Amino acid sequence: MKKLTTLFTAAALTLTAGFAMADVRPDQIPGLLKAGTIMDFEKLNQAALAQHPGTTAANITDTELDQNATTGVYVYEVEIRDAKNVQWDVKLDAKTGAVLSNVQDK
Repeated sequence: MKKLTTLFTAAALTLTAGFAMADVRPDQIPGLLKAGTIMDFEKLNQAALAQHPGTTAANITDTELDQNATTGVYVYEVEIRDAKNVQWDVKLDAKTGAVLSNVQDK
């Protein structure tokens, strides 16, 4: 039984390690932009909107900049409501603009 508990604990830690994110404080953003650590937010918004043709900046309902605690990668999260009123969560690599995920919000 002890082995089973240990196994489940290890699996849970492994699965959640990739999701450990910390919000970036707003006062840190200018320095990250200046250093080229993250891309301009307008460009990131456009990359997110491109995933859902017909959407505009008015369709963005929320944005957030996080840093993955494990990898150090900055992730820009954009919530978009499309023309059919479906909410989407788009996550981008904040340095390159590469789409990391694009999932329907439930």
